Amino acid sequence: MPRLNFSALRERAGIVYAAGQAPVELDERSSMRIAQDSELQTMPNAGIPSLFTTYVDPRVIEVLVTPMNAAKAFKERKLGSWTDETVSVPVVENVGSVTTYGDFNDNALSDANVNYPYRQTYHYQTIIRIGEREMEKAGRARLDWATQKQTSAALALNKFQNKSYLFGIEGLEIFGMLNDPSLLPSIAGKPWAKMDVQSIYDSIQRLYTQLVSQTGGLIDVDASMTMLLSPTMNAAITATNMYGLNVSDMIKKNFPNLKIVTIPEYKTKAGEMVQLVVDEYEAIPTVELGFTEKMRVHALIQKQSGYEQKRTQGTVGALIYRPMFIASMLAS
Repeated sequence: MPRLNFSALRERAGIVYAAGQAPVELDERSSMRIAQDSELQTMPNAGIPSLFTTYVDPRVIEVLVTPMNAAKAFKERKLGSWTDETVSVPVVENVGSVTTYGDFNDNALSDANVNYPYRQTYHYQTIIRIGEREMEKAGRARLDWATQKQTSAALALNKFQNKSYLFGIEGLEIFGMLNDPSLLPSIAGKPWAKMDVQSIYDSIQRLYTQLVSQTGGLIDVDASMTMLLSPTMNAAITATNMYGLNVSDMIKKNFPNLKIVTIPEYKTKAGEMVQLVVDEYEAIPTVELGFTEKMRVHALIQKQSGYEQKRTQGTVGALIYRPMFIASMLAS
């Protein structure tokens, strides 16, 4: 083995001796260690990995979606099952006439007429797919991945169900609150954000007057009613006049049984839609939201290294039994 040049090693190591100081005797192995210690054999340290200085909050913040409020306005009802293709609700009209009595008069007749209007059903699905490796990777990040995917499936199905209650299903005999052909024409109005307190209340009163006219006086201000409108229009009823009175106060005073439900979809391309609906008359609801299935969970299928599961729902849309109990206004 060739001899090492200790002088060169000392120079490279930056070792300087004072005058008259004897150098320390080093063997070959210690000289090798000093050479390695004085000169970096790795990249300069830029700090420890950020992973070890990052705190992960155990809470999971979910992204918000627009409210699904159709079911807050009206009751949902199960109609049939997922094997039914159509749903029919009998509608009976009682008719009759009278005439002057006579012992042998046999004219004038009372009868009943029945119709069977129908609606089609529509079933839709979504699939949850979970891999074993992705489950374990999410677990290391403290995420309950299976629950998150189940929540996503429920949200997707319910968002579609809510949409079907408002717009129906295109191409099928399924209609919603905004496009049912039996609805009476809307009256014209203006956006409430551009109006003062009195003008907004006058607009609501005009809508109520239209409802009284359509029903032939069957209702009064004490009737249980629901007003559907967009969040923008609902915000306008908080406007206050110079006397400290706002629209909300006036509504509560004059319509004690009126419920207000905000639905984002009532802000349409054509303008702001407002509907005033009588909840029920003689124990018959004006509107029901129909479904055949709610979260039907199918069999869990095990794959080679994961799982799949289908989930299904079915809708009939909005069933409007008595359109005359709905007054609409389009503010544009």
